[in-house]
Parts: sequence; structure tokens; C-alpha cells
Amino acid sequence: MISKSLFYSLILIFFGEFAMAQNLENQLPNAFFEKINPAGWERQTWDGKVEFSISEDGRKSGKSIRLSSKTGANAAWFSEVAVYPNFNYKLSGWIKTENIIPQDGKGCQIVLDFNQEKARIFKGNNDWTYTEFQFNSGDRKRIKVYCLLGGWGSASGKVWFDDLNLQPIATERKLGFDVSKTNEPISKYIYGQFIEHLGRCIYGGIWAEMLEDRKFYYPITDFYAPWGTKSDSDQSNKVFNPVIASPWKVIGSAGTVAMNKTKPFVGEHTPNVKLPGDGTFAGISQEVLAFVKGEKYNGRIILSGDPQVAPIEIRLSIGNNKISVHKIEKISLEFKTYPFSFQSTQSTENGILEIVSSGKGQFRIGTVSLMPADNIKGFRYDVIELLKELDSPIYRWPGGNFVSGYDWKDGIGERDKRPPRKNPAWTGVEHNDVGIHEYMDLMELIGSEPFIAVNTGLGTVEEVAEEVEYCNGLPDTPMGKLRSQNGHPELFNVMWWAVGNEMYGNWQLGHMPLDEYVKKHNAMADAMRKKDANIKLVGVGEVGKWSETMLRESGDHMTLLSEHIYCQEKPALWEHVTQLAEQFRRKAKAHRTYREQIPGLKEKDIRIAMDEWNYWYGKEIYGEIGVRYYHKDALGVAIGLHEFFRNSDIYYMANYAQTVNVIGAIKATKTHSSFATTGLVLKLYRQHFGIIPIVAEFNLEPLDIFAAWTTDRKTLTIAIVNPSFLTMNMPIDVRGVKFSGKCKRWIIAGEDPMLYNEPGEKPNIIIHEEEIQKFKNQVVVLPLSINLINLEVK
Repeated sequence: MISKSLFYSLILIFFGEFAMAQNLENQLPNAFFEKINPAGWERQTWDGKVEFSISEDGRKSGKSIRLSSKTGANAAWFSEVAVYPNFNYKLSGWIKTENIIPQDGKGCQIVLDFNQEKARIFKGNNDWTYTEFQFNSGDRKRIKVYCLLGGWGSASGKVWFDDLNLQPIATERKLGFDVSKTNEPISKYIYGQFIEHLGRCIYGGIWAEMLEDRKFYYPITDFYAPWGTKSDSDQSNKVFNPVIASPWKVIGSAGTVAMNKTKPFVGEHTPNVKLPGDGTFAGISQEVLAFVKGEKYNGRIILSGDPQVAPIEIRLSIGNNKISVHKIEKISLEFKTYPFSFQSTQSTENGILEIVSSGKGQFRIGTVSLMPADNIKGFRYDVIELLKELDSPIYRWPGGNFVSGYDWKDGIGERDKRPPRKNPAWTGVEHNDVGIHEYMDLMELIGSEPFIAVNTGLGTVEEVAEEVEYCNGLPDTPMGKLRSQNGHPELFNVMWWAVGNEMYGNWQLGHMPLDEYVKKHNAMADAMRKKDANIKLVGVGEVGKWSETMLRESGDHMTLLSEHIYCQEKPALWEHVTQLAEQFRRKAKAHRTYREQIPGLKEKDIRIAMDEWNYWYGKEIYGEIGVRYYHKDALGVAIGLHEFFRNSDIYYMANYAQTVNVIGAIKATKTHSSFATTGLVLKLYRQHFGIIPIVAEFNLEPLDIFAAWTTDRKTLTIAIVNPSFLTMNMPIDVRGVKFSGKCKRWIIAGEDPMLYNEPGEKPNIIIHEEEIQKFKNQVVVLPLSINLINLEVK
């Protein structure tokens, strides 16, 4: 086994060599013009007649681009690309000319849109000739590279361009700052999370239930086709489509199963199985269940029926191989609960659960449940362990768009008797297995605070007030009494409440004009505070007229105002990784303006709760909106956190959306779970970054740097994000403090921005950790890396 130091040195060597190679990486698309059209390049004509063409006469072989004009023209092939601001670059390429005659123009050049002076001018006849120049990008984030004929006037003749190269030039970036000036402490709530009843975030993610539609929301019919094929990247071959039909299959002839609407056990109907009475088995089954060899599983089924149908068999099979058969020897005309359990003898993602009998008469199935035996109060053990590592201080729940159509009373009481509903905002079924009590169990298990969103869409003032009383009312209040009857006489003491969700959007159930919503918000806030005067309320915001009006007219009815940000993918790495921070900066700037313009607002100190934020793009691999996250997204999340830190006086809470699977920091298949790349960043900063931010301008782009003290000021933490392909040697000059030389360093790095982690497979992105006894005030910043350095004060 190698030492940590040697392992780390090998990492540095590997990434250093890689970065040296990547320093040569071309920033221009299709710079050798081998792709048709040519991809990444556009045409522009300012004057005259010109022919744009793709020539087979390349510098070495292959293609080049050509401009030709007999009468004279001012035109160019051009490509617009992203660059790092305030960074040095080299632009080079090859030019061949034939009878280039300037008229009132210069001739031909490879040139920039903002810098023409350094570019070499070509005239007359030239065989393939190399040209280059260096420049600084200044404050620009995008530039245009022109392959130009004419140039501020026209020229005639023919010119070919090939093998262009736009390359950043690595220079030493010195990090120096004074630690004496600090800002307001970074709120712990910046590391908040958000879970919604959507896709496989809760059901199929955090919650351990293995069966689909266990309460039979969909009618079981003789027609059976609920399963579709998953993409190749998924763990199993089939997935239940909750839009099509029931996942339960009839065993037996047509008409064996009918949905009984007379006194159903739960919901609108209960399946009734009528046995043929000839000794053959009949019942229902569900396929595509995932079992792990050696693991134990516990289940329960609620049944009623004719005594002569017994025994009823609960079978668990893999193909034709029955791995467990549990027999229920007696059955009652009244619904009763029957537990069962088994241990899997092999691993599979195509297991089958069968509920059958060969007796006589008929029986009804109220509900059925199956979970891994190691579940913790109904939650998946493996996911709970990751949530503990994530260590988020607060979780917003239950939505999201979901909450605007959610009746919280559907989620209390005996779990098997809670009615299944159509998810009001998304596809599929809301099983109501996870309600207030289960959510509070989860918060206790992972040591987090609850943050409950209430229904200001289709909900009423009375319903919302009752929900507050249910959570925080004494047992002698009506709702406190109901909570006690449901098994929890102690107060839940929920302090944080989101008053609605995105009510500014026409996609939101119950959406209404702003002037009407302000009145509804105020009425609900008053009713909620009447039930508990100590609660903290988060209003619905959206920068612009909505947020401004809410702050003006509802400022006395809230503690914080929410904002939401989701960013899409951008093709240029630099633009992709900086967009979250840019949006956070924009929102903060707007709220600072409101504080100056709205009388009394500055004194109220209503800060921002960015209670939904993330990247949102790509294929839905982990269920509905279950997109995959890459290393480039992790870089962007780290830079986004830095922007929260820079505005610690205006951002008080942020809730990354949505924790598991659904645009989540954790990804979970049926049997495995792991941190996505973004989750590693959130975990790292939460565990090891400081609290007291240092006010310092680090204009060292493309690096994004932030520093903060720990609360006791015994450790200075420095975070450096390098979203480039360059390795940078960085001297560190910190004034106003002396260090002991002891240092801890954590690195998240990868050689490719498209690397990702997949549950059940060896991770491509991890957190590397090293302890240094004699820190030399010099750090090597690897390409595509997130670095967190803790320096002990002497």
C-alpha cells in the first residue's frame, strides 16, 4: 500500500502531464476544417461580391476554407468562442494567397473582432505561411475570430485558411490578500437541500418501498403493457411507465381480477381475485423487482376473503426459479395484515412477486408492501448514510409545484389507509406513504431541520393554519390532538415555513394575479402566525415586479423571500461553469436595489432564500427529471457556492434541488446509490469550509477563489476552482497572520469535464485528501479541479 503523500504526488504527476498536453488544446471548433459546412464557422459579408467555399486544397491534406473575389470584397469566415476574461492567449494559423490585391482594404488576415493591430497582413502570392500573435482577453468572455479578406475596405483575389489554433497561455497567478477585513458570517442554511414528491426523489429514491402502485391506484386489467425499455446506461432492462397502466399482471384467465368499488380498503377500488376452483393458481404478480444476493426483505399484505381460498401463497421468483414461498394458512372475511419475509439467494433486477391461490372462492387484496430488511423507519439505509455525509442543515419539503395541489391531511394517519392520488403536478401516483410524520422521522435520522412548504395554490387559509397547528400545537388544540392520536404527542416544532411555491408562474396550480396573491399571502401568514407566533416565513419571490411588490406590500408578513434559479447546459466550458454564479449575482444586485428604493426594507433585513437552484438539462436517466451530472457541473456548483459566500449579507438560505435522483446530488438505482459529482462538492464545503468570509478581490480568472475563517479563527480556509485545462503554480501571500505550516488539502479533479459517477460502479470523481506538515506557501492547482486548503494559524 502506498502512502497518502506518494499517492497524491502520483496524482499531481498524472494531472500535470495531462495539463501540459491539454495546454495545446484548441479553443476553436473545427479548426482544421475537416467537418462539413464547416461546423462552428459562419459567413459574413460587409461589402462586394465574394465566394465562400470549402476547398480540398488543405495545408497538409484534407480541407481548408477559401474566400475569393474577382471585383473586390470585404468578407470573412468567422467563429465566436468563449474565452477566460483577463487571460493571455495565442492565436495562430496558416494562410495561402493567390493574387491578393488590396483596393481600399488591407489584404487578408487572421484577426480578432477587437484587436486588429497585431495580425499579420498578407498580399500578393504566398504559399502556406504560418502566422501568430498573442493578446489579452480583457474583460471579455466571448470573442470572434475572423478569417478575413479585405479588412476595413475591400480586396480581390483568393485566400485559403487552415489549421487555426486559439490557445490559452499559462502564467503564474499569485494569490495575495489581507485577512483583517471580513463580512457577515456565512449562514449554515446556505447548504440546505430540497426534496419534492416528483419522479424518483422520494419514492424510488429515499423511501425503501420496492413495489409500484402498492395501493392499486390504477385498475388491474387483463390488458398488461406497463413496461418500457430503459436506456443502455441504466441498471435494468425495463422501467414502469406510470402513465400507461397498472404494473400488476393478472395470473389466470380473463376476468379473474375485478376492481371492487364497494367498501374498498383504500382509495377508489380494491382488486378482487375470483378463483377458478379447479386447482389451478390465480392471482396477480409484479415484475422487474431488484434483489441482492444474501439480503433480507420484509413485506406485509392486507387480505380478506372466503376461508376456503387458503392457503394464499406469496411467491418470490427469478424467472422460473422460486426463491421463496410464504403461505398464509388462514384468511378472514375481514381485512387483516399478514407479514412475510425472505432472503434472496441471488442478485437480479428481474425478480417477480406473485400473490396466488389454488383454492375456491375469492379474495381481496387491500395493500401490499415489500422493503429491504435494513430499511430505517421505511427509508433506504444506503441513501440515509449518504444523506448523513451530506450533512445538510435543512430540507425543504414537499414541493415544489407538487405542493400547490397537495392536501397534507392525505399524508397522515395509518399509512396503509392513506389514499393514493394522482400526482397533482407531475406524472405518476402520490402514494401518500411519506407525509409529515415520515418527513419528520427523516429529519431526525439525518440530524436536519424541517422546512415545510404550504399550499397557497389550491389550498385555503384554514387548511394552512391547521397544518401549522398540527405540527406545533399543544395536544389540547384540535390539530395537536389529532397529531397525538396519530402517535406523536410531542410538538414537531417546525420553525421554517415556505408560504407557497412559484405562484408567479402560470404553470402553478392556483396561479393568480400578483395583486390578488399579495392579499392571499398576507392572510395566510397572519393565520399561520396566529397558530405559532415564533415561526419563520419564506415568501414567494421572482426578481422583477413580483419580488418588488411582495417586499413592498408583504414585508411585514415574511422573514425571507425566495428566489429560484435553474441553468441549462452551455457548450463552452467557461460559460457553463460560471452561469450559476452570474445568476446569483444578478439576484443579489436586484435585492440590494430594492433595499435602497423601498422605504423601511433595509431595516427589515429580508434576505434571500434561494430555495431551489441547480443545473437542469440532459437525458432523464434516473426517472422523471433524473438527469446525470458531470464534472463540469461540479465545477459550476463550487463557483456558485463562492457567489453565495461573497453575498453573505444578502443570502441567508439556499436549497439545492432535489437531493436524490431528480436533478439530485445523490443518484440511486434500485439497489445502489452514490454521490453525483455535484454532491461531492456540497459535502466537501459543508464539512471543511470556513464560516467568516474574508473580503478580498481575487481577480485571477479563470480561477475562482474564496477564503474564510473558521469560527474560532484558528484555521484559514481557501477554496480555489480551476475550470481550465491549465496547470497553475500559485504562490500564496497571506498578510496579517502567521501559519504553523500544518495544512490539509482536499481536491476534486478529473481529466475530462464530462466524467460522472454511476451508482454501483467505481467512481470516476472522488475527493482526494492530504495532510501537509510543512506547507511552503505554494500550491499547484490542477486543471479542472476544486481545491480546498485549510491552513492552521500559528
